[in-house]
Amino acid sequence: MESLKSISSSPPRPSQDNNSLPKYRTTKQLPFELREHCLIYFEEGLYTQALNFLIALIIPGNTISRTPAFLPPPQHIALAGTLAVHPTLTTRAKSEDRLEAANLALRYLRLVLKLVGPVNGNLQDAFLFTGTGTSSRRATAGRRRTTDELHNSNDDEHNINSDLAGPLAVWSQAEDFWQVVGWAFNCSVRYERRWERWSLWLEYMIEVLEKDWETRMVEFETDPNGDSDPRATSMIVQYLSAGESTTGRDRRILRAIFADGTVRSIAEFPEIWKNETRERKKASDDRSRQIAKIDLKEGIYGDYNVSESSELDESTPSSPIAPIPPRPEEVPDVAAALGGTQSIALRLHLLSLLSNVSAMVPETFLPLPALYNLCYEQIRPLPLPTFFIFMSPASLSHITAAAASTLTQYILRSFIVSAAPLPPTDSIAQDILERHYLPFAANTQSVADNARVSLCVETLLHLLEKYVGLDWSEGLVEASEKGIEAREQKAKREGKKRSGSGPIGGDRMWLRASAQRIRFMVDMCKMPRPGIQGSHP
Repeated sequence: MESLKSISSSPPRPSQDNNSLPKYRTTKQLPFELREHCLIYFEEGLYTQALNFLIALIIPGNTISRTPAFLPPPQHIALAGTLAVHPTLTTRAKSEDRLEAANLALRYLRLVLKLVGPVNGNLQDAFLFTGTGTSSRRATAGRRRTTDELHNSNDDEHNINSDLAGPLAVWSQAEDFWQVVGWAFNCSVRYERRWERWSLWLEYMIEVLEKDWETRMVEFETDPNGDSDPRATSMIVQYLSAGESTTGRDRRILRAIFADGTVRSIAEFPEIWKNETRERKKASDDRSRQIAKIDLKEGIYGDYNVSESSELDESTPSSPIAPIPPRPEEVPDVAAALGGTQSIALRLHLLSLLSNVSAMVPETFLPLPALYNLCYEQIRPLPLPTFFIFMSPASLSHITAAAASTLTQYILRSFIVSAAPLPPTDSIAQDILERHYLPFAANTQSVADNARVSLCVETLLHLLEKYVGLDWSEGLVEASEKGIEAREQKAKREGKKRSGSGPIGGDRMWLRASAQRIRFMVDMCKMPRPGIQGSHP
């Protein structure tokens, strides 16, 4: 029987309380005159004017307003998605006005998501990837998709005559969503300036996918016996289903989430735009400031008459793909291998979303055990300090308690000695922790593997303490001490002649530091607690 004080392995379901559900405004199409007005701005490259116009149309009212919000065609929203991240408006912007256009695009996208939501906002159509391959396969202009093809529409009046709305759109340039994910995370490790922009774009897209999934879950819970399952038509399932339905595809998705900026990773997930990482010529700064002035009455359009594709060619050479230089010893950054804490948080959000899909509709992607097996393939080779950061309570706080505990248990069971009995459920409770995890060492004599077991046990202790509470007992103390001793003794068999220095010495420091933290947490159980959080943050 499952303990009443446990963290369930099931993903949280939406509340049936209507007051807790997202409240989005309904939408209505832009009248012809307003749509044409906006279209002219976009086609003339007057992006700040177009986006300010759209923002002014959607802002009146709020999320609980009964007044429908004006919404442009999906092509306009798709263009905003490209403007928010394209290098000629961000890292290579030649004027403040162009950078402002990128920021306005991101602001507008966030307003659409907040006020009308992903379904009413028709973001599934707007954010449809139609690229025909990676950048290396996209050299031929004949392979480009038009805006009409991009949205499967025969209505020419909605198409935007602009390279950034067609062949140079992020939705056309990228092979699929996962190429963008992989490239963005590669940037988090290797190209800091591009990551500054890609992180904003990726954070927004993940929020869109999460809100869309949440909305589909609400629809399913409202009518679970309906003719079709709305979860199967969610945006995340659409992105997961793109391409071949093979194990190779599934592994590629996980490799994208764990992209680490290596030569191999960049080869698999290359830049989205040609010469994307090139730096802008500093010598052109003065000239760009002179031409950036815009005066519509006088017909002065600043630098908007310059082709985006030509701007990508007029710059310094791309940054070479060289080995990442080691950081100074006195300034260690164990999160740097995966691009820092923000990058790790976004990776975990994606893993949590995939976990929800696998748990709820495994037929559309993978059964949950298969997903976690692929996660293990990516997490196991991580250096111990990076493993610690990725599996730490601080990092896992970005996802639900259910996803955090299930992922941690699966990784732990992959490292723990075979003598450890398999728990009857994926839910975690104190008695399960004491019997199945705490007392055991790793399945190898490796100091690093025993440290990984200790770190996972430590994380489970943190999760239980945070969400359901730990009760001090002799059994808890005994199980903790037994495990600490077992891991220490087993790890002693490796590298007896090399202790104190080198990789093994460093790993042993991690093992012993984790043991001290486990003892501290067990001792703290004797202290009164002001309260604990709910099991689903």
